[in-house]
Amino acid sequence: MSTGTKISMADVITRFAPSPTGLLHLGHAYAASVAFEFAKERNGTCLLRIEDIDHTRCRPEYTRAIYEDLDWLGFNWPIPARKQSDHRAEYASVIETLNKKGLIYRCFKTRKELPDGIYRGAADPGEMARMSSNERFAWRLSIDQVEIYLGESHLPFSDEILARKDIGTSYHIACCHDDAVQGITHVVRGKDIEPLTKFQNLLQRLMGWPIPEYFHHDLRLNDDGDKLSKRNHDTSIRSLREEGYTAQQVLDMAIP
Repeated sequence: MSTGTKISMADVITRFAPSPTGLLHLGHAYAASVAFEFAKERNGTCLLRIEDIDHTRCRPEYTRAIYEDLDWLGFNWPIPARKQSDHRAEYASVIETLNKKGLIYRCFKTRKELPDGIYRGAADPGEMARMSSNERFAWRLSIDQVEIYLGESHLPFSDEILARKDIGTSYHIACCHDDAVQGITHVVRGKDIEPLTKFQNLLQRLMGWPIPEYFHHDLRLNDDGDKLSKRNHDTSIRSLREEGYTAQQVLDMAIP
């Protein structure tokens, strides 16, 4: 865990935050078990958050399936769960705050136009003309301006996208904002997300948000040693339910 503000165990609030881009699988069952058990052991609370900002991939039927599968597995959370798609105006406000501080810039480049490695860009001198032609753009955090703002140098970050062209925000903004709004004290998530933590801590500093403590657990892997993935059509909780497995059997299968 990272060092953060010391709090009593009774104040522990963590969250399980799946994205409804497919059916939950055994890896999600394991991650949920770790998060909910973490809170239970500390007499705290584990919230459920639906991270559905990406309207290009998220589906309402998968959101319903998240509720149903987690309920069937026996997990309980304060109702209602926070759905990120209901809070786009809040994320837009964060972007506006960073813009007023001069810490972000419009970026019209595609991924193919970006160099490999750390990327440091700048505002496009022709951006007004491009905006008038309704060309879409992303908002990027300017690390050069951040270093000036913080009085620090040699920050090891690229100019990350904080608002995508297609959805108007990003995982970084939505995740960190929601952690602050929901009073998350401990973030319990997989090691695959650990590399993003330092950048998110930077964003929390810039916005004056509390920095939670972090615990990154091991991932549930398949027989080939690969991470379970919706993309790879790994065994879903829904299919195991339909095959007649009990909730306890599925949880036993999920725990490595």
